[in-house]
This record gives sequence, C-alpha cells and structure tokens, in this order.
Amino acid sequence: MGNALDVGDLAPDFTLPTQDGSEVSLASLVARGPLVLFFYPKDETAGCTAEVCSFRDAHETFVEAGAVVVGISSDDVDSHQRFASRHRLPYTLLADRGGKVRAAFGVKKTLGLLPGRVTYVIDRDRRVRHVHDAQILATSHVGEALAVVQRLREERGA
Repeated sequence: MGNALDVGDLAPDFTLPTQDGSEVSLASLVARGPLVLFFYPKDETAGCTAEVCSFRDAHETFVEAGAVVVGISSDDVDSHQRFASRHRLPYTLLADRGGKVRAAFGVKKTLGLLPGRVTYVIDRDRRVRHVHDAQILATSHVGEALAVVQRLREERGA
C-alpha cells in the first residue's frame, strides 16, 4: 500500500465500474468539476449508510457548487446497484474489487481490519485539495467536503 495522499499531491488516475456497470475514470470525473471522492468500508453497514445518505441529502448543494460526488468501496457492481437503489443515491458508486484504487490513494485500514473511511476533494487539475480521514464520524465528511468545494468555487470567481 502506498503512502496516503495529502493536500497538494496529484491523485492517481484510475478506471473502475459504476453501479450500472459502465466504466469511469478519474480524468473524466475531474473534467466535470471538483471531485468529492469518498472511500467507505462497506455497503449496507450502519456507518456507511449514514454517510452515503448524508452525501445524498447534500447532493444538490454540491452540484450547485459545481462538484461531482462519487463513493467508492470494494463491494461489487451488483451490491452497489442495490445499495444505490435502496437509498435513492443520485451520485455514482464505484466498485474497487481487490482494493487497488484504495491502495493507490493510500487509504489505510482501521485497527488493521476495516477498510478506511477517507474523503478527498480533488480539483480539475487532479490535485488533492482536502483530505478528511475519520472512521467513526461518518457524516462529518460531508460538511468538511462541502466547505472546501464552496471555497474552490469562490476562488474560481463563479
């Protein structure tokens, strides 16, 4: 596993399947605007459900700020499809089977067991602008990411 990415680092490109089975790359995501990429441990667990629903509830505000929201875990496409449908998620979930992208971003396991919960805000130039790492405080990721995205919009003068 690589070192954890930090603010100012260049995010590694990747291509992964979405919950509908199509492929998407980091480059294509950041081309649409700042990217809020959140790694979460597992579909349908209590903390992860709270986190994805918090991002869902704030999704319109992220979109208004010009951002793209994407969740990523090691669950498969079918699991993501059920999870997204059940909770009416308006954003993309990516299936990182085997955890290669998680490793490339340096997202560490918690207590050596649970996949980590880390949110990155990545600008159009693939630079990491914010990192929020908190396994327990699942919903804290949303407010921090939104504040960064709104600051980026102000910097662009939009």
